[in-house]
Amino acid sequence: MAHSLSARKRVRQNEKHNAYNRWRLRNLRDALKAFEDKFIHNDAAGAKDAFKSACQLLDKTAGKGVIHKNTAARKKSRLSARLKAMAAAGAGTTSKKK
Repeated sequence: MAHSLSARKRVRQNEKHNAYNRWRLRNLRDALKAFEDKFIHNDAAGAKDAFKSACQLLDKTAGKGVIHKNTAARKKSRLSARLKAMAAAGAGTTSKKK
């Protein structure tokens, strides 16, 4: 247990920051799951919106130091690739129906 006043304050601050960072991670995971849900159900417009919000949250969490910037970049790249594949598959099916 901390004895000095500054050490006790540091413990209090760490608890607050830890809780806030857990909240940020939870929001990020929810955004990624929302994109995944739209992707699975072939909702192109919804997936595009979910992609945009997920990228914003990835940038914010990386900027705050909750996740590493390369982790955010990797996740954004993979989401973008999935979105492009969905668009290509959707474009391919519409041209075959003609």
